[in-house]
Amino acid sequence: MLKRLSVSRPSLHILTRPTLRAPLTAMAFNSTLAANGSSETSTYKPRYIDIGINLADPIFRGHYHGKPRHPDDLAGVVQRAIDVGCTKLIVTGSSFKSSRDALKIAKEFPQHVYTTAGIHPCSSSIFSTSHHMHHEESGSESEESPSQPTENAQPVDSASVPVPVCSADPDPEAPQPEDPSLIDHVRTPQLISSLSDLIITNRNSGLIAFGEFGLDYDRLHYCSRTVQLHSFRSQLSLAASLSPQLPLFLHSRAAHRDFVTCLKEAFGHNLERLEKGGVVHSFTGTLEEMKELMDLGLYIGVNGCSFKTVENCEVVGEIRLDRIMLETDGPWCEVRGGHEGWRYLVQYYQREKEVKEKAEAEEAEERKKREEEERVKREAEAKAKAEEEEKRKAEEAAKALADVSLNPNNGSESQAQSANPSGTSTSTPNPGQQPKRERRKKQPQPPQQKKNAKKESEVPERFKTVKKEKWEEGAMIKGRNEPCTIERIAIIVAEIKGVSVEEVCEAAWRNTVRVFGVGED
Repeated sequence: MLKRLSVSRPSLHILTRPTLRAPLTAMAFNSTLAANGSSETSTYKPRYIDIGINLADPIFRGHYHGKPRHPDDLAGVVQRAIDVGCTKLIVTGSSFKSSRDALKIAKEFPQHVYTTAGIHPCSSSIFSTSHHMHHEESGSESEESPSQPTENAQPVDSASVPVPVCSADPDPEAPQPEDPSLIDHVRTPQLISSLSDLIITNRNSGLIAFGEFGLDYDRLHYCSRTVQLHSFRSQLSLAASLSPQLPLFLHSRAAHRDFVTCLKEAFGHNLERLEKGGVVHSFTGTLEEMKELMDLGLYIGVNGCSFKTVENCEVVGEIRLDRIMLETDGPWCEVRGGHEGWRYLVQYYQREKEVKEKAEAEEAEERKKREEEERVKREAEAKAKAEEEEKRKAEEAAKALADVSLNPNNGSESQAQSANPSGTSTSTPNPGQQPKRERRKKQPQPPQQKKNAKKESEVPERFKTVKKEKWEEGAMIKGRNEPCTIERIAIIVAEIKGVSVEEVCEAAWRNTVRVFGVGED
């Protein structure tokens, strides 16, 4: 049994929501942040917390499969998230290395980035005597090359527990052997001690949750079921021993029964000893599994993988709003055109387009009506003015006639002046001189469609997207999911459940703040 550890409670970070613009570096990012304040309007502005984003992945630094393809644009990724209202990012730690890298990112972007720390089931081969590469190492670089511990091995710390690289991916068709003798009982307490040190040391430095850890029986080629269960139970014992406990960031894939059993072993039949709760992220399970997790008091995290099929979407439709959280799980799990969830995006934006077109048509009709009223008014004013002028001339003529009858001489002079008034030319007009014609204003022409112009997407892109080979500042990379796409997750959930995006955003925000203790009230 692990003895109960006492650590201080991390302070909460309260964040205003500034509007920032395209920083190139973390330093530039923070300088811009300090120069901007928050602004609120009467119109609802969505706010999001991405509970699962893998910003520690090298792809966000421009490295793909170990090779640099473009400049480090992590600050731009964070900026785009803020631009859509995603002001809080919880970076997933799924190994010792990624957990440490995530903490570095949290220091780069304080009050925006938070982290978790744990050992993912696909990283859990470090608990085995036959250590195989885990899911993060495929084609990536390794800074460390550890040797396997011996019986006389010294305790390891969090900075020296490595994740070695193998020359090739494990074969998905060849799962790791289910051999209990492969569990490394010597190294296990060292690993758990190192994980404990990592967590305790950084609880006041942005580390807010224990995880990602759990079970994944879909990827047994990375780690066997036997070793995964050993890893999960060992980490649950550590999580239960922390005082105060941390909320749990959990992973369950095709392993529901074992997953729930392990949780109950650690925290009681109803998880009554789980002090801070937890979220099962990237949920793709069945309706019955989801309901059991909610009944245990757990929250459900949804991302693009949660909307792949009709059945997936039916499950999402049954998640209670008081139990839902939103995530992107980038750089993976984007919503794709072939997913069932894409249909809901098309549905939403089509309706938005129709509403916009209707409003524009009504505005045009109202403008036309106003213009007609103004024309009628101008014509009436011109007619009244002409009538007034006619009346004035008639009065002047009558007066002149009266003057002539009283003084005949004045009448002759008046007639002469009328015939040739002073200063008026008596020359014959030049017959060749034509009166100036009023130039007609050119009518605006509708914009011409370019021959090779692409058809407008049914789902608009908020930011320009380019291939990694054509990287440019401020653009997203095709195929690299980012936290700014979290608005699509909220839209799909809202469409499935038949509620407003605002209801989804606010519910997810409250749930996330309640569990992880970050954000604004």
